[in-house]
Amino acid sequence: PTPTSTNEATAQTAARATACLREACKIAQADPVVEAVDVEFTYPSGARALDGVNLAIGRGDLVAIVGQNGAGKTTLTRHFNGLLRPSSGDIRVLGRSAQGVHTIELCRHVGYVFQNPDEQLFCTSVQEELRFGPTNIGADPGATSQRVEEILADIGLTKYREVWPKYLTKGERQRLALASVVAMDPDVLIVDEPTTGLDWVESLQILDYLERLRNEHRKTIVIITHDMNIVSLYARRVVVMAGGRVVGDGTPREIFSQPDLMELACLRRPPIADLSQALWGEVLLTPADAAAKLLASRPTNSGVCSK
Repeated sequence: PTPTSTNEATAQTAARATACLREACKIAQADPVVEAVDVEFTYPSGARALDGVNLAIGRGDLVAIVGQNGAGKTTLTRHFNGLLRPSSGDIRVLGRSAQGVHTIELCRHVGYVFQNPDEQLFCTSVQEELRFGPTNIGADPGATSQRVEEILADIGLTKYREVWPKYLTKGERQRLALASVVAMDPDVLIVDEPTTGLDWVESLQILDYLERLRNEHRKTIVIITHDMNIVSLYARRVVVMAGGRVVGDGTPREIFSQPDLMELACLRRPPIADLSQALWGEVLLTPADAAAKLLASRPTNSGVCSK
């Protein structure tokens, strides 16, 4: 094939992938596990944090919620498990209004992992940390013991089961905080800035684990992040917030292709997106995508004699 035909095929493949992902998002949103309907929220200080937010997140999706500090990301997601309650509007979990539903009941379905793991680690050993949540929601002790061992192995903390969490590294404590919420088997996992203060290897350990939960157990994953590299590598859908409102919603490629939207939300897309648009006039998400594009654009040697 000629370089031109190869480039066209690559572009068509990327377009089909984006279209399929967009359609998958639409299907997921048609049967949401969590939903905000005209939600407004004002803090006791009088600061208005949410201004008529409408958002539906489907089962098995991996959604990144992005925006500058104060955009309303954390405020919105804390409504989904009852940590906050709307000033007006409604929150729905598994199709049911959250009004009048106790926070403990909501936490059975929507787990929340805080940005600082030390805010939710207080037991004297790693394994007790994983048992704490299931015990407090009345889970079967036998099933809990088996589940704890499985999670410890899956997240790479088995050898630390008897260790006091204080002695773990930041990355290990972050994984433990995540595991302690996973142990309660919620339908939805909301993870607030999961890679803050971690190196790239530690970040990938957490993100790969979240991706496995989505793929193997059909968990819905919501990540709050400022890291656009994470968004480009893992998110299937990106929700952009600014000024307490949802101002953008689409695939990573669609969001990164809107410079005005990125500027509005005070976000900077990954360097690979800037480079690929400068070179080829299209947004690519990963170095692997760029490498494939570069190889496809190389001239062939079909007309050169081998000797």
